[in-house]
Amino acid sequence: GDEGAAHLADALRVNTSLKELNLDENNIGPEGAAHLADALWVNTSLEVLDLNENTIGDEGAAHLADALRVNTSLEHLYLGSNDVSSARLQETKDLLQTRGERVAAVGETK
Repeated sequence: GDEGAAHLADALRVNTSLKELNLDENNIGPEGAAHLADALWVNTSLEVLDLNENTIGDEGAAHLADALRVNTSLEHLYLGSNDVSSARLQETKDLLQTRGERVAAVGETK
């Protein structure tokens, strides 16, 4: 849930080796997504973040999109089955496409 995401975010802030994090079906809501997004502002190693089948919604997706404006390592972000609107998903995809090759996918599933 959100509390677990907060603890993981603390670890991600200092971790320099983790490449992939699968948090599929962990009951992470907007608050947990905000914690993870905060960590993405400073994390330089994570390449894949799977948040499929949580409850982050548009609010949580917005936090993640903001973090991806500065994060340079994330290549794949999975947001399927999260109550994220099509408009928010498209906005996030458009934002990430402006980063060029640094982000390969924002999608529904792996």
